[in-house]
Order: sequence, then structure tokens, then C-alpha cells
Amino acid sequence: MDEAKQKPGPSDTATDQPYNFMHHRSPAAISPPTQSRTAMYQSSPSPQGQPFSPQGQNVPSPLSPQPSTPTGPDPVHDLPEELLQMGWRKFWSKRERRPYYYNKRTNESMWDIPPLSSPGFVQNDPLGINTVNREQQDIRLSRNSLDIGQKRRLSEDHAMGPPAKKPSSGVQIPIVPSQYWDFAINTNALFMERKPINVLPPQPEIEYERSNICNRLRISYAELCKSREGLDAPKESFNRWLLERKVIDKGNDPLLPSDCSPVVSPSMYREIISDIPVKLYRPKYASEARKQLFRYSEAAKKRIDSRNVSSESRKLVKWNVEDTFSWLRSQQQASVEEYQERLGHLKEQCGPHLTDAAKHSVESICKKMNQMSRDAAKKISEKHWEILREHGITDVPYYRDPQHRKVPCYAVQLAVPSPRLPRVDYTVEGELTCLKYKDQVCKVNSAHFQKLEQLYKLHCLDDPRFDNFLGRAWCLLKRYQTMFGLRTNEGSGLQGALPIPVFQVLNRHFGVTFECFASPLNCYFKQYCSAFNDVDSYFGSRGPVLDFYPVSGSFEANPPFGEELMEAMVDHFESLLDKSTDPLSFIVFIPEWRDPPTPALVRMEASRFKRKQCLIPALEHEYRSGTQHTCSSHELYYRAVHGTLAFFLQNDAGFEKWGPTPDRVKALLDAFIPVGNEVGQNSGHRESGGHNNSTGNHTKSSSSSSDVSAVSR
Repeated sequence: MDEAKQKPGPSDTATDQPYNFMHHRSPAAISPPTQSRTAMYQSSPSPQGQPFSPQGQNVPSPLSPQPSTPTGPDPVHDLPEELLQMGWRKFWSKRERRPYYYNKRTNESMWDIPPLSSPGFVQNDPLGINTVNREQQDIRLSRNSLDIGQKRRLSEDHAMGPPAKKPSSGVQIPIVPSQYWDFAINTNALFMERKPINVLPPQPEIEYERSNICNRLRISYAELCKSREGLDAPKESFNRWLLERKVIDKGNDPLLPSDCSPVVSPSMYREIISDIPVKLYRPKYASEARKQLFRYSEAAKKRIDSRNVSSESRKLVKWNVEDTFSWLRSQQQASVEEYQERLGHLKEQCGPHLTDAAKHSVESICKKMNQMSRDAAKKISEKHWEILREHGITDVPYYRDPQHRKVPCYAVQLAVPSPRLPRVDYTVEGELTCLKYKDQVCKVNSAHFQKLEQLYKLHCLDDPRFDNFLGRAWCLLKRYQTMFGLRTNEGSGLQGALPIPVFQVLNRHFGVTFECFASPLNCYFKQYCSAFNDVDSYFGSRGPVLDFYPVSGSFEANPPFGEELMEAMVDHFESLLDKSTDPLSFIVFIPEWRDPPTPALVRMEASRFKRKQCLIPALEHEYRSGTQHTCSSHELYYRAVHGTLAFFLQNDAGFEKWGPTPDRVKALLDAFIPVGNEVGQNSGHRESGGHNNSTGNHTKSSSSSSDVSAVSR
């Protein structure tokens, strides 16, 4: 018998107390590889109607009652309260016939009662949890992605029957070092314990359908803009519509808006209106500025003649257009500034009348998109439940509310169990790993595929044998591919990330261990919030940040640069800071948009929790590309075209512990200097403390289009 199987585990003891899956997790035993990596990921069929428990077979569900007759003594609650808060629990070893102590937070175990003064000191290690056996290490996580074998699968010996119980093991989860992430950093974030959420688990068939529907919605949006307003859909306007709608959406679909009020999206309406009568850009030469002024005048006259407007509006617009034509005939050698000044005057005079003429039509586009998205979400939900019912899952399980106590934050857990997923094909093409379901292929570079393996191993509780890994990885890649868009590099700005040196300084000097806006593909820490709490949950996501309520910890926030989302973020952070007395800190990075300033920028500059703000000037710092999981190394970084403002929002305890001292701030600003570049050596970083506003002259694009995507996350 293997030594790992002889060792006692926390599952040796059954008690009449609720079992919490966060109380302890021992890593699964790993058998030696015997087959190719491709074979390792081929899922074996499960019996019809045998769904997988979200916590694995024969493992008690979280917060569910246990058998009333324990197999050993029930020593859990006879520990001092201090030890319980530290994470220690007492269990009974059947093999040794004596009690032992296990720490659910640190995976430490000992025979003797832990001392109160040093909760992290290990006197001995009866379970072997802290001992790494090099011969038993999981080679899937310790070798390059292209050279991984397969462990022996129990389902090959027993094709029928329920999946085997997840074995206990003394193998410590190996962490593969990388220059782009650091999973050895544990979190200092605490929140109140929460129960699993009522979200349906991802299914490749559903994600396949959702992707096709979302792509059709994009095409419909472009056709509506062209047919009703005669213009191309604003660049990435659809992506920002998804962001803005999800801030207020109360529906159940993780991607498509399905229950939003108001139905007219302010973001979509604003961006279409800003392109009427023609889309404007910033010209470099006088000839371009002259041509743009002429095009705007001509389009304004044509639009006001074709719409049902008052005679006063028509008369005013035509008079201003004729006056502009006269000025153009008389000014043949004007400068760029003069042409732009004249264009600004014409927009000021004609803009309100053109907006009134197009208002009803643009609102109808927004309403049509809302209705199509709602119908699509309903169709997807119905099909999703059909698949679950085929596997015997007919309803959402009930979980009682957990105890009201602070615990280290852990990944989102889904209440609905996941059935065995269908087969996803795995191939390797050079440096890319390809996952294929039906006719759709998702590609990711091998390093990031290995990153997904590590995150899955660290956080997934219901799939110790990686049976569903390929299916869930394909769903995740397809979801982000769908969110980004159809064109090359479209949507990459939504996942832009800070440079690695910045994360290192944030952790070293400000205690940051958590990202508020990230994804499994671009996260630096293993704990983060992300947009999707279904596909991302198996890879460590704590869910959307607006649904995350920490009471303590130090956080980094680099949100996608959508105005509505940034303002909702400020509301959320200020509410958390106001309620918590424990150390709490948020370091927020947003673009320096001051013409006009965004509501989020104004709110944070006036916030009573602002301890300092500083400016990293435009073109003197870089961001990591949102396509870092597929792009080549020379495309990984790009210059930010806007200045970036860093705000330190902290309560009193957080300021005392992680306050922005001059030395700490200097280290942060120096970390933004591009490595190996002269730019930034004399960058003139500007800072301000208290409630003094920093200055800047960078402007925001009227449609928040190409300039936004260059630096947004």
C-alpha cells in the first residue's frame, strides 16, 4: 500500500458539524506518467445521470450537514478560540488512534497542540503535508508544457461506476517560477465567509452557442449603425457596451446583458452621437484639417435636410454651414489650429440641433440591441438547463448561510454541480497550444497554458484528475475571445496589464497581494477578481470586483477604462473603506482624462480616503498587451498614449500600515520606467498629496475609441 494512502487525512473524521471545503484541502496524489500528454487530457465517459459533485465524489459538500454518528471523537470545537481563528482544527487519526491538528490556511499539521504564540511553527508533520517528495511531484506542473506525460487513469480500469474518491497525499503543489506571474505570494485579503453562488457551470456546447450569438450581435450592431445613421459602428463600442451594461445587469448570463435598466445604454448612445454627422479625428497637417472641416459642414447640411426637425433648427444649421463655406473660400492658407478652432465653433452651434435630429433613431438602436441580447440570453439559459437535466441535475442545491466570520478570501464556488464535459481536442503547433471543440479552435501560447494548469491545480476542488480541465480551459479561452471581438487585436485593451516591475514594487512596498481587475490569462497574483465568475472560478477568480466585499487587505485596481465601470468602482471602494476598521488599501490606476474629466477622476480627487495621487506622463510608461497569452515577445509591451494617474485610497489603519511614503512612491514611479529605454529617465513624474489635484493637459477622445483601447485593461 502506498505510504500516501496510509497517512491519515482530515476526511478520516466525520462529525455532526458542517464541513467547510475551505477548512482544509490536501493535494491529490499523483501517479507516475505512463502515456502522452494528449492522451492524458482525453476525458472518459461517465455513466448517464451520474453528475459530479462540485467538491468531488465522497467528499462532503460545503455547508451541508454530516452524518450524526461520527466514526471518531468530535474534537473540533474544544480548541481555544484563538487557534480556531488561526485556522487550526482537530481531527482523529484512525491509523495512529490519536488526535492531530491541521491548519486549513497553511496546510500545516502536527501531533501536539499548536502554541498560541507562533501559529505558523511546525513541530512535526504527521501528514507529510510540508514534505516534498521529488519523485512524486506532479510533472504536469513542473515540466514544460510540451513535455508532459499522463498519469494512470482509474477510469481506464473501471469504465463504469462512479468516479473514484479524491485520494489524500503528502505531495505539495509545485509552483513553476515565471517572470510574468508569481503564485508563491499568498493573500492578505480577508472577507466574510460566503456560500456557493447560484451560477451554472460552464459547458463547451453552451459557450459555443454563446460565442456565435455574440458575434451575430456585433454584426447586427454594425448593420444598424450603417442603415439608420449612415456611419460605421464606433470602434470597440460594442465591447464598452458590454462593460457598461454588466455594471447594472441583474440577469443570469455571464456575458450578454439580459436585465438592465435603463434599456438605453448611455455608453452606446454617447458614442454613436459623438460620430454624428461624421467621425472626427485629430489632424496632423493643415490640408487634413481643412478637408475634415469641409466634410463636417457638408454632412451637417445633408443630415439636417433629411430629418424631421423644426424650421428654426434647419435654418440655424444651414446658416452656420454657409458661413463656414465662405470662410473656407477666403482662407486658403490657414493653420491647423485655425481650422480646428473653426470646427469647434461649428460643432458648438450645430451639435445640439444635430443631436435632437438623431436622438430618436439612436435610442431605437440601443433598445434594439438590448432586446436582441435579452432574447439571446434567455435562449442560452434554456439550452443550458436542458443539458444539465440530461445529466440528472434539475435544480440549484440549497446551502444554508455560513457563519459570520472573517476568513482569507478564496475562489468562487459554484452551487450547481458540473457533469462530465465532452471531449476537447488538444494539439501543439510550435509555441502555441490549440484546443478544439467542434469547428472552433482556441489558441494560447504554451507558457500561459501551463499557467492555466497551475491555477487549476491550486484552486479547482472538484476535478483532481483533470478530467474536465481541457473543456473548462476551452470555455475560458472562448469566452475571452468572444469578448474581445472579431477583428485582429480588437478588445486587447480590455486586458492590458501593468508592467511586472510595478507589481513587484506594489507587493514589496505596499503589501499588495490581490488584483481587482484581472483574468486567469493576465493575472500576476494567484488571487484576483475577474469579469466572469463561472469560467474563471476554477482558475482562482474571486468573482467580479463589484460583488467582492473584503474587510482587510491591500489591493491593486487597474480597471477597463469605461466611465460607468470606473465610477461604480469608486462607489464600491469608498463604501468598503467606510465600513472597515481593519487595514484596507486600494491603489487605483486610471487614465488622465481631463477634457472633460471623468466622474471617477473627480470623485477620487475629492475623496476623503485619498492619501496621495501621482501622475505617470503619457508615452513615458508602458502596459502589457491584452493579447499577451497569444502574442510574440516583441509585441508584449506598448507605450501608453495617455497619462496614468495613481490614487492611494486607504482607511486610517491601511494608511498606517501601507501609507504612500516618499520612498515608496519613488520606487513605484521608477518601476514604470521602461526597461532598457531612455524614455522616462527624465520623465518628471508629478505627485500630489491630501486633496490637492494633480494637473495635466491630456484630452479624452470624444468617442473613447482608439485612444481608450491603447491603455485600457
